[in-house]
Parts: sequence; structure tokens; C-alpha cells
Amino acid sequence: MRVLQVGTIEVGGGAAAIASALHHGYRARGCVSWQAVGQKTSRDPDVFVIPDDDRVWLRATGYTALQRGLRRLAGRHPGRGWGLVRRTLRRATHPSVWWQEHRGIEDFEFPGSHRVLDLTPQPPDVLHCHNLHGGYFDLRALASLSQRVPTVLTLHDAWALSGHCAHSLGCDRWTTGCGACPDLLLYPAVQRDATAENWRRKQAVYARSRLYVASPSQWLADRVRRSMLAPGMADLRVIPHGVDVERFTPANRVAVREGLGLPPRASIVLLTAGSHYSVWKDRRTMSAVVSALAERPSDREIVFVALEDAGGPAIAGGSKVRYVGHQSDPAALVPFLQAADLYLHATRADTFPTAVLEALACGTPVVATDVGGIPEQIVPGATGVLVPPGDAAAMAGAVRALLEHDERRSAMGENAARDARRRFNQQRQVEEYLAWYREICVDWQRQRASRGR
Repeated sequence: MRVLQVGTIEVGGGAAAIASALHHGYRARGCVSWQAVGQKTSRDPDVFVIPDDDRVWLRATGYTALQRGLRRLAGRHPGRGWGLVRRTLRRATHPSVWWQEHRGIEDFEFPGSHRVLDLTPQPPDVLHCHNLHGGYFDLRALASLSQRVPTVLTLHDAWALSGHCAHSLGCDRWTTGCGACPDLLLYPAVQRDATAENWRRKQAVYARSRLYVASPSQWLADRVRRSMLAPGMADLRVIPHGVDVERFTPANRVAVREGLGLPPRASIVLLTAGSHYSVWKDRRTMSAVVSALAERPSDREIVFVALEDAGGPAIAGGSKVRYVGHQSDPAALVPFLQAADLYLHATRADTFPTAVLEALACGTPVVATDVGGIPEQIVPGATGVLVPPGDAAAMAGAVRALLEHDERRSAMGENAARDARRRFNQQRQVEEYLAWYREICVDWQRQRASRGR
């Protein structure tokens, strides 16, 4: 089996981490695995940068090679420095991009993505796409690519279903064609309301494509069935994300705290605002919860550990909040999950957050907002607690109740680790995808032979 995965970045959280885990999992099982990405950060020879534009005259002038180099340099800081240089150069050589952005049209002008199958030394048996937004891929390429090779599309958010946003929050216009967008600033933001036109462009792409669509949650799969993507689907599978349960595993909480310099007998609640203070995380509710718990007297000291840098948007609670920085390295992240009594996940929208799975696998109960695919990760009352969106009082009450009942919390932690090992094992995810690939290749060849007749 030869698999080529496509994604925005090579290394990172969310979709990048999932694709990277699959990449290494496939290799471990003897498969040939490649990645084609918008931003490469390693020296892995099996990871290729997708050029913005590789037309003959641009290759001849050196533009293609220059942009490939700039993509590598911009890998860690795409929004500034070399990333800014790359985007400025691209706008200079592709003036239509500026005009489209000004009108609110999503940028699909990446001709290099049409030749992604030519990047590998051998043709792949399966093309597996992840997030296709992020300024590196022409969505229109799906139509021709899916005719040349079986093409899988794993959705990590709902951008593919909408006129611009990755999550629509309470808006249902994506089901009928978008337009009159209530929030153009939702990621990925657009300057003008061309959401209806963006929606129609995507609909036209899917109508000409044949895609095998995967979703990590039943919640997102149900939305796919209601969307303009549905007619372009050959199959739809729910394959939950997984984590490395050999790395994310329970440990002696007191010993881990000693190593981190955390008080051994305090109640420790872990907080995260997501990478770069994600717009989807509900900081207002999280801050209100921390404030309510910090102000109320308790028999045991409560310490909040924030996985973000100090100096960003403030979290209420003052001296009770310890900022330890964003932990992108799993080896650095695991001890904090193992040391915590609870993990607090307040969010406005989420598809199937890996952060929740990592906490559960470490035996840390989770108190989370009841949105998106999170209810499919947590077994209420057994591995964690779900609360209504934006309800700080309910969330604070749930945290307080668990901190005050050690035996119940301990039982939840044991349940969480056991459930994560059974349902969210990374190895299970790898095996499910490989088994599906084999089915897909048979189905694709059958359909191709049928069309040939």
C-alpha cells in the first residue's frame, strides 16, 4: 500500500498531529507513506512541499524554487517574517489573488496542487487529504485528482461545508447556500460577504468529484450528510481520532508533581486556551470558572495550571494561576496531564479535540462544554462531566463537586484511562484507515471498470 497524505503543515497539533501519526503508523506496518504539505519543518525525505505554482515559466524564472524555500523558512511562523515575505511575493506574481481577497472570494489559486501526485517517486494507491484550507491548496484540484486515484478527505472541521468558516456556531446558512453571513471574522476570515459564491464554488467542485469522506465524530458526519458535499461522496465513515496510549498514560501523581515543582497535596486543574489563543475556545467562561473557584474558600488549595504563556489575555484568579507555556512537545505535555486532578475544556466549538483524548488517556477526568463531537469522547458521570455552552456556574459547580470527592474523581480517572485505551488508541485508528483503504481501492477499481464499459 502506497499512501500520500496532504495537509497544511507537517508538524503541529490537531490535523497535523493526526496526519503525522498515521504517516509513522503506516511506515511501521510496512506501507510506503508520503506527505505533501504547505509548510515543511523536518528533513524527512518522504515529506514534500506543495509548490504554490509550478508552471513552466515560473520554474524557469526560479519563482517555484524560491517559494518552496520560503515555505520551509515560514514553517514555524507563517504569519510574520518569512511567511509575510512569501505571501507578498505571491501577490506580486498573482495579482488576481489580491482582487479576490478584496471581494471576499476564498483563495484557490494554487496551481501546484493539481500536480501533487507527481511529487512522489511512485504513484500512490490512495490520496488522503486533511485540512485543505490554510493558503496552500486549490480545492478545485479534487475533481481531477479523484478521477486519477482513490481520494480520501478527512474533515477536521466544517470549512469544506461552508462559505468561509471552519465552524458556523449557531448559524445554519451552510445548509442552504450561505450568504448574509453573520460573522465574516470567524476563521478563516474574509473581507467581504461572498460566502454564497464561495459555497457555490465548493458545491461545483464536489459535483465533479468522487470522494471517500471520513469524520472523527458522528456529529460532524451528520452535518456532512446535510451539506453540499454529500452528492460528491462515494462513502462516509466515522473513524475517531486516536492518541498514543503508551505515551499518554497514568503515572504516580505525587511523583510527577514533584518533578514539575507543583504542590503535591493541592487540587490542580489544568487549563488550555488552544494554540495561539484559538477563537473557538471559550476564554470568557473559563475565566469566570477560575474566578468563582479561586474566590470560594476551600479545605484544599486549588492551583490552576495554564498551558499558555503569561502576558497574553488574562485569566481571572491572579496568583492561583500558573502559566507554564504552550507545550507542543508531547514529552513535555504528558507530565502536566498526569499531575492534574482535572482538565477543564471550555469551548465554543470543537470537532473531536485531541486535548480531551490526551487527558482521558492519562487518567485525568475532563469537565467540558457539551458541543460538537465532545459528547462522543466523554462518558458523562464515568469519565467526565459535560456542561451547557457558556454556563460558567454549571462548569464551576462540576469542577468543585469532583475536587471535593476524591474517591469519585479517582474512579473517573481509572475509567477514563481504560476507555481511552479501548476506544481512542492510535493504533486502532491506523488499522481502521488501512482496512478502509483496501475496501476503497477495490470499490474504485470496480467503479472505474464500470465507467470504462
